[in-house]
This record gives sequence, structure tokens and C-alpha cells, in this order.
Amino acid sequence: MIRSLFGLAALLALASCNEQAGDPRDQYGENPKLPEPHQYLLPPMKVMPARGWASGEKPVVPEGLRVEAYATGFKHPRIVYPLPNGDVLVVESNGPHAPVYRVKDYIEGKIKGLAGTGAPAGQRIILLRAAKGDGRPGERSVLIDHLNSPYGVVLVGSNLFVADTDALLRFPYDPAQKTIDAPGEKVTDLPAQTPNHHWTKALAASADGAKLYVGVGSNSNITENGIGAEEGRAAIWEVDRATGLKRIYASGLRNPTNLAFEPTTKRLWAIANERDEIGPDLVPDYLTAVQENAFYGWPYSYWGQHVDVRVQPQRPDLVARAIRPDYGLGSHVAPLGLAFSGTNSLPAQYQNGVFIGEHGSWDRDPPVGYKVVFIPFQNGRPSGLPQDVVTGFVSEDSKTRGRPVGVALDKSGALLVADDVGNVVWRVTAVTASAAVMPPAR
Repeated sequence: MIRSLFGLAALLALASCNEQAGDPRDQYGENPKLPEPHQYLLPPMKVMPARGWASGEKPVVPEGLRVEAYATGFKHPRIVYPLPNGDVLVVESNGPHAPVYRVKDYIEGKIKGLAGTGAPAGQRIILLRAAKGDGRPGERSVLIDHLNSPYGVVLVGSNLFVADTDALLRFPYDPAQKTIDAPGEKVTDLPAQTPNHHWTKALAASADGAKLYVGVGSNSNITENGIGAEEGRAAIWEVDRATGLKRIYASGLRNPTNLAFEPTTKRLWAIANERDEIGPDLVPDYLTAVQENAFYGWPYSYWGQHVDVRVQPQRPDLVARAIRPDYGLGSHVAPLGLAFSGTNSLPAQYQNGVFIGEHGSWDRDPPVGYKVVFIPFQNGRPSGLPQDVVTGFVSEDSKTRGRPVGVALDKSGALLVADDVGNVVWRVTAVTASAAVMPPAR
């Protein structure tokens, strides 16, 4: 075991000898700087081991905000979903164990695991009862258990929809219930072919609830498992809620990890994790409005018509019609959480825009992400640079206290952040008399 770890450390040191990354700010916005791609036997890797939060530690927020632990003691919390009555759902999940086809995949998997990506998960949904007068959640229970790598969740009327890694399920929902014992009814199957590389299934509902939108990631980095393994993947599906009939709404998005509707224009937006292994500054992850029937490039090109020569045979016909994303977030920041600000109780600068949880990089030196940012919007579109909202997830000795995933605004307008390494849900409020310091609910 020790010998294996030393071997991995040596490989990591070798990978770190590659070129240093540029300024991540050069890749923010509509026209990110795109350097020439590089080919590597082993891509640059810089992973900070997970250590968790020591007693008394918590994230850092700007002046005017306060952050406290809303609830602790989870098993790999990924998604937070506030309900209309003030309850909050927390999805505890991790991906299924998949076979490894390449030595490179094995090495990368072991190195990513140092950062806490392989931690055991509850594979369930936890219910936190509505916050009491002091801001703490009330009772806590397991709402739905024994799920298969759940991720997206959305409530439509009296039905709770859950996106397992292989199926979209419907459960009866009663606000008075603490536990749902009824088995989930399958609405439709979702692509989960072996090795099911990008296992998360993002979920959002149209304003009238008639359509459900599911983000399905690719089954590889750039089709190294064969194009047949990518059938129905790297796409956003539109599902008819009543019948389960589905179609591909947009394609060519390597890993659309979260979806949300912008409140003024009612347009669907997505965040996506782009491809790896061609350099620390390629390819920028992004935020984009999702155009119906559009193709966004993967695997044949990125950021419009920048061809990825690793993919053979090429498809110049698809490259020609590839859509450029709307907004670059920087390469390898790994955006996983997405929440439009709507009406919230935070200061004025956070009232019109979008919060994004950046899980953090594994193949970039120096690392990026590991924070929650806010991007201001104007007239339904991004209109400024990302602003740091929640930081401090990386310790002074280059270890990870936590890693942000899902973000959401609770009924009071406070920002909730799922932390899957710290096993905490954090709550960010404005510094006011009503935002009293509260002990975490265990």
C-alpha cells in the first residue's frame, strides 16, 4: 500500500513538471483566451488531499455576509433543494464503481481520490424540516433511501422527481411526511452505459412543470471508450412529465452538471465541465443559455470551431455548426452548483445574477475553483466578472477542508452550499440582527 502511494506520488511529481498555468481571469467571459493545445503522456496533475474542517473552522465570505454550518454529519452531500414550505432536501450521493480501461484512468482516479472524490455516500435524500425561529433546521429524517447514485431533484405539484444515474423516478410527495416509503415509479430510463464515466444527472422543470430537463454527461473524456458508448450522452434531454417520452433538446455538452431557468427571460441555462488532458488552460468550463436543437462541439471541437485533433474520425459538418458557449468560467474549475439569485435576503450586489459552486480542479497547477462565485446579470445575460462569495475551502498547507457542490436559495433568501468533503451544508446570510449565529444541527 505504501509502495503504491509512493508510486502515485512520483507520477504526480512527474506530471507537475509540465507547464505552469496562466492567469485564470484571462478565461472569464465571452471571449476566453485559448492557448495552443498540448499532448501529454500523463496530464499535469495537482491534487490537494482532503482533510476536512477542524473545530472552529468555517469558510470565508466577504464583508456584509455571514456563513455558518446549517447542518453537519452528512455522507457526501451533493445537492441542496429547498421546498416551498421551508424544508430542505439534501441529496447524498457518489458515482457507481466503474471498470477501468486505461492505465491513465487508473492513475487519475487514484489521484482524484486523494481529494475526497471517492468518499462513501448515503445514496439517499435527507429531509431537513423548516428552519426554526433561530435559523436552525428542525427535525431531520431520511426521506428516500436506497437510491442509485441520485443527483437532480425537483418538485412538481404533489410529485417529487429524482434523477438516479440510470432512471428518472417519480415519488408521491406529502409535505407532512418525514419518509416516503412508496417505491419510485420509473418515468424513463437515462443513459448509464458502462463505465458510466460522468454519472450525475442534473434536473430542472419548466415553469408549468410539463417538461423536465435532464443533463447527461459523456461516458469519456474524448470518446476513448468508443463512440458507441456515447449514445444519448453529452446532451440535455427534454422529458414529457406525463408520458415519459423524451428527446435530445441540445447536444455536444461534455458534462452538463446543473440546469436552471433564468427568472426574467425564462430561458434554460446550464453549466458544463469541458474536456481534459490538453493543458492547464484548456478547455474553459462554461455557463451558457441552452439553445434548442443546438450542438456545442463535444467531442469534435471546443468553444466553437477549435478542433480537437485527438478525436478520430473527425466530423467537419458538426464542427461547422458548433455553438460557442455564452460565458467562460476558467479551465478545470469544475462547476457543479447553479442557482439564479431571484429574490433573496443577501446584499444588493447579489440580487441579479447567478451563484455557481466550483468543485475545484485536479489537473491544473496552481489549482483553481474550490469556491462559490456570483456572476451578475443584466437583461437576462451575464454582465460582469465572477465575484468570490464563499472561499476558504483550501487550507494554508494546500489541503482541502471542503469542496462546494450544489447551491440554492432557501425560503428566507439565504444561500445554501453543499460541501461533499466537509460533509456540511453551509448557510450564507446578510449581516443583520436577524442573522444570529447558530450552532449546526447534527
